[in-house]
Amino acid sequence: MTDADIRVLHHLEQFVSEHKKQVMEKVLNDRTRHVTVMLEDIFQSQNASAVIRTVECMGLQDVHIVENLAKYQLNVRVLKGSYKWLNLERYRSQEENNTEVCFKRLKAAGYRIMVADPDEDGVSIHDVDITAGRVALLFGNELRGISPYAREHADQRIRIPMYGFTESLNISVSVAMCLNVLITKLHQSDFNFRLSEQEKQIIRLHWFRKMVRKSDVIEREFLRTIQ
Repeated sequence: MTDADIRVLHHLEQFVSEHKKQVMEKVLNDRTRHVTVMLEDIFQSQNASAVIRTVECMGLQDVHIVENLAKYQLNVRVLKGSYKWLNLERYRSQEENNTEVCFKRLKAAGYRIMVADPDEDGVSIHDVDITAGRVALLFGNELRGISPYAREHADQRIRIPMYGFTESLNISVSVAMCLNVLITKLHQSDFNFRLSEQEKQIIRLHWFRKMVRKSDVIEREFLRTIQ
């Protein structure tokens, strides 16, 4: 963050109630980038939006949305405003394999990419060692599943143990179950999965801008006074 960003943060802070700041700090203290979710060509807006809402509820900060064949669309009734508190990273170039671009970015950031797959030869989500390194959970298209590129280049396949006749779960349910297992493991461990202070500052500024009414006008006027 620049010196100007820090000054803007402190200026906007005065427009936020103490109660809201306390709630924000509590949420921010449990935020993590140790686990992230990647969505590949999810075409039903209610599914994608339900995943976003679940991700926010479970304390993740980032979602990676790949749009090779299907465009991500918001369903505000499902989202309940959850997307405002997240970083939604969208990959939608018409000239590249967006899955490949996303994979390269995630792997460069140290993520192991784990594909959700109901096949029995996948590793149970309960057996994933969450402290062995960062984890990116990949969930594919509702009809076709993951792309051939994703299947070939993922680091591991994971599955949710099931005991009925039906072979698969709705994507939003799958995400919720996987994240519940992994995030619970993190909170029960001594592993440091939380954000750095610098990351927290950047997110604080982003959140204050969302919380404060007409924050863009307030920020613009404030910057004029310090130039």
